[in-house]
This record gives sequence, C-alpha cells and structure tokens, in this order.
Amino acid sequence: MSNKEIEKGLELRIQFDMTTGLVPAIAHDYKTGKILMLGYANQAALDETINSGYATFWSRSRNELWKKGETSGNLLRIREVLVDCDQDALIYKVEREKGGACHTTDRDGQARESCFYRRITPGSRLEFLEGMQ
Repeated sequence: MSNKEIEKGLELRIQFDMTTGLVPAIAHDYKTGKILMLGYANQAALDETINSGYATFWSRSRNELWKKGETSGNLLRIREVLVDCDQDALIYKVEREKGGACHTTDRDGQARESCFYRRITPGSRLEFLEGMQ
C-alpha cells in the first residue's frame, strides 16, 4: 500500500514499528481534553481495545497485554479511537470510570488524573503543575 493510500484512504493499515511491533497510543480525556497518559499498542492491544471498549496497551516492562485500570479500578472506557495521517500513532479518547489515570498518587494518596503532572522549568528542573502535587 502506498503512502498516499495510507494517508488519504479509508482502509485501516496501522504502521506498527518494524522492530517492536508497537505504535504510541495516547489516552485523551474525552470530556476535558486533557492528555492522560502515553502507552504503546501492538495489534493484539488494539484489537482488545476495539473489542472490549476499554483502553488496552502492550506493557513493554511486563511483555504482556495490559488493560489500564484492571487492578486499580481506574478503567478508561473508549469513546473513540483516532489514527494519525501516517497510521503510526493512535489517540484513545476515553472516559475515566473512576479516579485518575496515572499509577502514581498525589499527596493525598489519590491516583493522579494524568501522568503529565510536572513541567520542565527554564532551569531544566521539574515543578508540579497547579493542583497536581
């Protein structure tokens, strides 16, 4: 399939990385527009996401499928899956069913809403975003 067909056509032809078999998959809060997390999907993870209706990724550290929130209860229900122009990245538009999306917790012990809770300062240090300590 040519690049033009991938970019302009309607056939789903995800371009998984030839070495890892993965594509980046960004979880995006359907209601607020916030970026919640970045994970990776292989074909099995994408198929499970579509079939189950819940965000599923490939865990690179555990080398297995990982349904986000399966153990914590912080499930991410899929509202829509977007693919970029090159079909080599995905956005999972999700609805959080409970709590946060990050495996880390804030100072109150609650799962953070997003994994993106710090910014890089001009001095190349990190600082918490407001309300994300």
